[in-house]
Amino acid sequence: MQSALHSFHIPVMGTGFTADTPIRVAPFGISSVMSLVDDLLLENLREFYCKKEEIPFEPIPRKAEDGRARRTTAYLDLVADLVHKKIEAIRKLPFLDGNDKDRYFRMLPDSSPLKLNWNQMLAMPMGAERSALELELSKSMEAGSIDVNIMVKLDKPNRDAKGVLLPDEFSDAKAALRGYANSKLNSCIIFSAGINQGLYNYMSQFGDFYRDAMGNVKKRIVIKVSDFRSAMIQGRFLARKGLEVHEFRIESGLNCGGHAFASNGTLLASILQEVREKRATLSEQFKPLIEKYYKSMGWDLARLEKPNPVLVTVQGGIGTYGEDLRMRDYFGMDRTGWASPFLLVPEATPLDVVTRDQLARATEDDLYLSDASPLGVPFNNLRHSGSEEWHTRKALDGKPGSACPKGFLISNTEFTEIPICTASTGFQRKKLAEIDVLPISEEAKESLRSKVHEKACICDHLANSALIYLGIAKDGFSAPQAVCPGPNIAWFNRTYTLEEMIDHIYGRRPSLVPAERPHMFVKEASMTVDWFEKQVAKWDGTAEMIATLRDWAKNIEDGMAYCEEIAKEPAYRDENLASIVPGLAHERIRLTVQLQYLNSQASRLMAVAG
Repeated sequence: MQSALHSFHIPVMGTGFTADTPIRVAPFGISSVMSLVDDLLLENLREFYCKKEEIPFEPIPRKAEDGRARRTTAYLDLVADLVHKKIEAIRKLPFLDGNDKDRYFRMLPDSSPLKLNWNQMLAMPMGAERSALELELSKSMEAGSIDVNIMVKLDKPNRDAKGVLLPDEFSDAKAALRGYANSKLNSCIIFSAGINQGLYNYMSQFGDFYRDAMGNVKKRIVIKVSDFRSAMIQGRFLARKGLEVHEFRIESGLNCGGHAFASNGTLLASILQEVREKRATLSEQFKPLIEKYYKSMGWDLARLEKPNPVLVTVQGGIGTYGEDLRMRDYFGMDRTGWASPFLLVPEATPLDVVTRDQLARATEDDLYLSDASPLGVPFNNLRHSGSEEWHTRKALDGKPGSACPKGFLISNTEFTEIPICTASTGFQRKKLAEIDVLPISEEAKESLRSKVHEKACICDHLANSALIYLGIAKDGFSAPQAVCPGPNIAWFNRTYTLEEMIDHIYGRRPSLVPAERPHMFVKEASMTVDWFEKQVAKWDGTAEMIATLRDWAKNIEDGMAYCEEIAKEPAYRDENLASIVPGLAHERIRLTVQLQYLNSQASRLMAVAG
């Protein structure tokens, strides 16, 4: 069941960093999200946990019929079974200080009714009344939600063992969706990175995404959105298929881990302000469309009578109790997502020792927005990661790129009829040979070569840290590790226990980050101005693009002005509101410089046209 015990969840991180997180934290009531991109990794983990738990393991070969969906289902069912087994074991424990049952209740937010009852029980003398309350508390314990994520842009068509193109329902995203739909999970599926109408249409084939006779939805839909408009567009599209959005998950476009989507320069605070003002209209817009679909299917409309409010949550760059409270108390968000800090919690995430140590020591200079992703989307990265070092050695040895062992990101047809990946050896050799004969300077060629070399085999390398940590892979040389933390992790400087991180989130301990850490709104503004400078540098010489850039700049300016208004509000504890005004003053100067350049170019264009 979906857990509302905690006010935060652990979002998906890469393909491997939360791949077994539900097994680790769901028994303590904490919800988390696994990626369904890498079914081969999930099969590795299924074999590992079957052996660890002495469960018979029957492998599903890579080329097995409908193998991707079957591997996904098999792993998700295993995770569900293991979480159920673990929480049942915790339920049966006595109420003793220091055991896992004690940890379960201590980690709950202090305002939780369950925790309040637990505190009441602890104050009671031994006897029948206390025993009855202990039994009630044990029955009330729930596991965290075992949620999954599909990055909808990754929907590569697939071929059979003979190279024949398979039907559309065997594409990567649809097969992953089918794997989840066929699983026993009662949880949420998060769709991220855009809109995939074909995938959404396909979802209507599975009954678990609709209300049952009791009005419950077994598999609930969560859409990661960049703004209110996106929420309305996607919500309406799904509603026309009778599909209800359980939650809209807002994420900072740049101040996050993994792939980054800057959108049009609108800052998170502005997005949250609009959502706060308009969120009451969400259900009103969707309900008539959902009812119309149910009528067309001949389904009993009584199923829709049970209230199903649309939740709105936020994630991306939250780093202190005060910032978390700003999201929930000031902006009215239902919950928050905390991702990158949990990379430093060994109990929660599977990272090899070397990578985890690198993250603990990382400064802001070590964390950067790269062009490493073959998708052509900016990718938050760590300098000198195992993956980066591996790719550098390969290039120096004259063997650039990867053998592309998994092929989840293949999309380029520049040199081949069948798509290949821009991080692959096949593509990079062809591209480098093309650069070698271009009639340009050697300096210009070297610049182009560096862009080719920067593409990394992230669909394979993002899984390796987990494999090394669990002892499935041997070391970082044979299994190079990529990692994609958000810049927020620079302020966390060691490993932490699960209790330490949760107490930090809930403000029950001294902050784990220094007081001088700039507010999350300042960091996002800085990253957005960085991004804007890059867009200005790409100016194509047209007046149309200058107009677009000016619109983006206005969005940034409006967002910063709104953040400065927030800075006048009383600060929550551990919220560095004082950093906003001076921090944004610096960013405004940088933005002004870029606008002055654009205005000079616009004047030049007008002079030429005149």
